[in-house]
Amino acid sequence: MSDALDPAHILQTASAFWASKVLLTATAMDLFTVLGDDSMTARELGLALELHPRGWFDFFDALVALGFLQRDGDGREGRYRNTPETRAFLVVGEPGYVGGMLKMMNESHYPDWKHLGKALKTGKPQSDASKDVHGGFDEIYSDKEQMERFLEGMTGIQMANFHILAETFDWSRYGTVADVGGALAALSRTVAKAQPHLTFTSFDLPQVAPLAQARVEADGLTDRVTVASGDFFADPLPKADVITMGNILHDWNLEKKKTLIAKAYQSLPPGGAFIAIENVIDDARRTNAFGLMMSLNMLVHLGDGFDYTASQFREWCLEAGFRHFDAIPLAGPATALVAYR
Repeated sequence: MSDALDPAHILQTASAFWASKVLLTATAMDLFTVLGDDSMTARELGLALELHPRGWFDFFDALVALGFLQRDGDGREGRYRNTPETRAFLVVGEPGYVGGMLKMMNESHYPDWKHLGKALKTGKPQSDASKDVHGGFDEIYSDKEQMERFLEGMTGIQMANFHILAETFDWSRYGTVADVGGALAALSRTVAKAQPHLTFTSFDLPQVAPLAQARVEADGLTDRVTVASGDFFADPLPKADVITMGNILHDWNLEKKKTLIAKAYQSLPPGGAFIAIENVIDDARRTNAFGLMMSLNMLVHLGDGFDYTASQFREWCLEAGFRHFDAIPLAGPATALVAYR
């Protein structure tokens, strides 16, 4: 074996689930929320979280080593506190909270990914929730607590994207926006605050409406954001100058993707825009590892859902009648793909 070769990357990736599970577990037990703006000794934090003493120092110090906690001092007198990032993004109630997504990963994605090999061999989803006709959403939405957790997770993973989109897309030509699959109306609320000339419709299943309405009311946006209910396959989409879909298309197979794109086209006026916000895979399929793994996640959970490239999106949209396209880089691996009617 050549001395120039190093197995470090292989070993780091192979054991990456250790680090992931440490962070996911800390988030699941709301460790960062318990700390908030305070600092605690290992004993204080361990007792607050009802943890056995055996794991106190290993667990908290692992979070320090991984960069998710800071520690002042050493040993029993050392005091643990949040980093600026965990304070901003993993404390329940903060505007940037993304912990809902991490909790969903811990409870659903982590155990289901154990069966990735079976999914690759069979092409079948490995999540029980995927067995209903709406790709798992009927089961998720049938339980209020589970639905809230899912919606908070979806909101958390998209918030940075929505903020960037609010500032970078040229909204000046438009007056109305319909966010299809709007969940907690996060896109509508975020863009509304940055673009006061726009009015919005956040469209999702009836079970979601009370939760979305509560968020709209809390933000004082009831005069500009309307919460509407329906099934985006069974019902017409709301008419608007701009139709947005955040992490919607990747849930579905090709036939249903094309159906949604066609319905978006039909709901837009000439010159209107359709915006799909996704972890778009690069056309060469070489660099966006997150997008590729997200597509594997769709296989594991939904079977025939998949993520896609910008070229594929353009091809499907051309078929529907769209003629002009744009791409707006968002946070990390995410992109807003824009098709103009």
